[in-house]
Amino acid sequence: MPLIGSLKTLLLRGLLAGLIAGLLAASVGFFVGEPKVDAAIAIEEAGAAASEHAPGAEPEAAGGHSHGDEEEPLVSRTGQKAGQFLALGLAGLALGAIFASVAHFARRFTTLSGPRLALALGLGGWAAIVAVPFFKYPANPPAVGDPETINERTLLWVAAVLLGLAAVGAGVYVYRLLRAQLSTVRLIAGVGAFVFVTAVGYILLPGVNEVKAGFPASLLWEFRVASLAETATLWACLALGFAALTEFASRTDTPVRESIATAG
Repeated sequence: MPLIGSLKTLLLRGLLAGLIAGLLAASVGFFVGEPKVDAAIAIEEAGAAASEHAPGAEPEAAGGHSHGDEEEPLVSRTGQKAGQFLALGLAGLALGAIFASVAHFARRFTTLSGPRLALALGLGGWAAIVAVPFFKYPANPPAVGDPETINERTLLWVAAVLLGLAAVGAGVYVYRLLRAQLSTVRLIAGVGAFVFVTAVGYILLPGVNEVKAGFPASLLWEFRVASLAETATLWACLALGFAALTEFASRTDTPVRESIATAG
């Protein structure tokens, strides 16, 4: 079953699937992730207030500034919660366009096609861009992380994404290299190559641990699970949506071709 249509058709398909995926991921973030963010902000504000009112404390004792003199955020928490639907909707559109473009070119180099190709790309993209970076540098809620190291942490995250792409690429290469072997052997070898490259990268990349002493471990764990659930929803819905639209297009296109063939 081929991936039906031109690049333009695939882009439209990807944009629709990406928009839906982005809105669903935002829903997960709103209902699952935001309560954890609120709890982390409450802990941060309580800690800052306690530092300010401690006997003999300097006004700048809490992170280099007086909590009472903090400027109001440009966007309120209510605006941030609602704004994630717009942000993830736009991110889903962009990701869907990229996904469709990759699918358009990938179908020329693989025997996979249609929904199977879409699901494989979704799994590979999630593993490379989400899973590999996440398990090395997991997401942290507010009150965790030093603002002065944000640039360094961003570069390390980009390096982890590149590692993930390299690991997935190595797995695909080994799988294709062993095309004469049994499917199970090819799969085991491909997964082994992915794990090996990931493990080497994890060893070479420096670790980052900026969790403050006393921060609730349960809240940290719940926030990270919520973050992973949000990104997993984005990628899963994108791949499934693209696969469903592809299958629907193939089903509606087949009767037309059969009628033309019969008339001829």
